[in-house]
Amino acid sequence: MTEQRESPGEPEVPAPRGGRVTLREDVRAAWLDAGLGVLVTAGVFALLYARIRSGASDTVSVMPFMKDAGTFWMYFLSQAFGWSALLWAWGTVILGLLLSGPGVRRTPRSQRALERLHRTTSLSTIALITAHALLFAAELVRDKAELGWASRFWEAFWETFVPGGYTSGTGQIAIPVGQAALYLAVPLGLLFYVRHRIGPRTWRVLHRFVIAVYVLSVWHTLLYGTNVWYDGWPRTTLWLLQLPIAALFLLRLARPLRRTEQLTLPAPHRRGPRRLAGWSVRWGLTVAVAATAAVLCAVVLTGHDGGRERPAAEPTATP
Repeated sequence: MTEQRESPGEPEVPAPRGGRVTLREDVRAAWLDAGLGVLVTAGVFALLYARIRSGASDTVSVMPFMKDAGTFWMYFLSQAFGWSALLWAWGTVILGLLLSGPGVRRTPRSQRALERLHRTTSLSTIALITAHALLFAAELVRDKAELGWASRFWEAFWETFVPGGYTSGTGQIAIPVGQAALYLAVPLGLLFYVRHRIGPRTWRVLHRFVIAVYVLSVWHTLLYGTNVWYDGWPRTTLWLLQLPIAALFLLRLARPLRRTEQLTLPAPHRRGPRRLAGWSVRWGLTVAVAATAAVLCAVVLTGHDGGRERPAAEPTATP
């Protein structure tokens, strides 16, 4: 998911010694990063499991039948992978904005290290999102015990991976949003390794849509995350974590590395339709990001985070 740092008229940053960066090399380099992701997931799972057993988790309030933590352990593990995936997505977006924006002064060696870290965290994010989806499907297979095995697997696949297949409650919107994040993350994350075939310019244009994957992931969490279902500090904290991304994105737009991406109006002799269209889009995006940052600040300061109102009495619904 790395966007190479360039200045106008300068060639693309060369690949490390030995030739072009390959997916195999980055997968091998990602073992430490992915291992850390699994450890974080295990910690989150232990925390979620303990809170479910004690009755302190909001998940119990949303879905009381899940008090039996031992029965629904795959669902809680899916939640844990989802939170780790969101954390890793946050980190890789931060790294990407630092690399593509003015950032801080870096040596060529530190530049390459940051680029590799950005790529490995991107691959780890894809793996964590996939694990989140697969475990959700596995829980659905377990839940449909009244069906035959073929029907159970088919129904679980349909509800997990087919847009519109999940027809229950908030999931009618939240699940397709999460599916869109998954289906965009995989190709956009792997396009870096074939950029020499599609061309650097095409790759840069497509790569910018990675931010959409992150936005969809956060939206999916706010819609469907039972741990941030109600008003309160967990949901507000999730909003707060978006402020650094909005600030770096705004800085990236205000101080681009390429002169052709500046917010100043192109010179009269360069004001072709294409240049003017790009200038208009950049300004529109800048205004949108600034407005988003203002909304984030308002949410954090007021505490009105869009969560549901906590019920006065604990519901007793059954599956």
